[in-house]
Amino acid sequence: MSMNIDLSNLTTEKRNPNTLQIDIVSTEEMIKMINEEDKKVAYAVEKQIHNIAKAVDLIANKLEKGGRLIYSGAGTSGRLGILDASECPPTFGTPKELVQGIIAGGYEAVFSAVEGAEDNISESAEDLKKINLTDKDVLVGITASGRTPYVLGGAKYANEIGAVTISVTNNPDSEIEKLTDVCIAVIVESEALTGSTRMKAGTAQKMVLNMLSTGAMIKLGKVYENLMVDVEATNLKLAERCKNIVVEATVVDKTIATRFLEETNFDVKLAIFMIMSGLDKKTAEKTLNSNRGHIRKALKLLGKV
Repeated sequence: MSMNIDLSNLTTEKRNPNTLQIDIVSTEEMIKMINEEDKKVAYAVEKQIHNIAKAVDLIANKLEKGGRLIYSGAGTSGRLGILDASECPPTFGTPKELVQGIIAGGYEAVFSAVEGAEDNISESAEDLKKINLTDKDVLVGITASGRTPYVLGGAKYANEIGAVTISVTNNPDSEIEKLTDVCIAVIVESEALTGSTRMKAGTAQKMVLNMLSTGAMIKLGKVYENLMVDVEATNLKLAERCKNIVVEATVVDKTIATRFLEETNFDVKLAIFMIMSGLDKKTAEKTLNSNRGHIRKALKLLGKV
């Protein structure tokens, strides 16, 4: 590595005056220092609510029209994108292709560092071509520094083909901000350990990605009140959760909830709508579909709310 890179202007690379003694204090004091820094993350995210909401609306709009949500990042940022994407199918009943995460260095980089992968500005475009990124999709580039070449290259390619571009970063006035339609810059300032962006920056990124995917899925009708009505019963715990969700939404007892779930092959949303609307399975399915899966809209149409 012979090329010099100036990181002096990055807030995430500056030394934290509050933790200069972290290596000599007691274990409890050490953990307290880290916790005090972590407390600042939610307030930093709060300052970006407007931009996060704009991003959610863009994502929901594209998903509703058949597009996909693609996360792109290197290292911790890439892994967080993969984490959020992997949790969408069981939580919201989405096909695994709908929300995807790609990482610099590929599969191996999920588990260990791949030397130099994040510095390859052309690799991201190649990775996006492999999944056939189109103008129907949304690309979310995640980079704490705002200058990761892999993420910048992906954003440039996405712009060229007309995809919506969103960035999540932890530095102000970054390179990625100039390349994306919406930039969510969560300024968490210096880390407890200088430059260790898996800490506050990573926590902030996970919070934002949770909001992006959850917010979009809510707008797509995958949530009724605050219940996950498209959750999949992929194990015994989730099957029990499905029963509890139906009970909570409809105020029937668990026996009735179970009967409707069995009739609908554990389709929570359909079971809830059948109970609340009084419709048979076929008619309930048709009514829900015509209302894009929104229980409240379908009930309103029937005059049930």
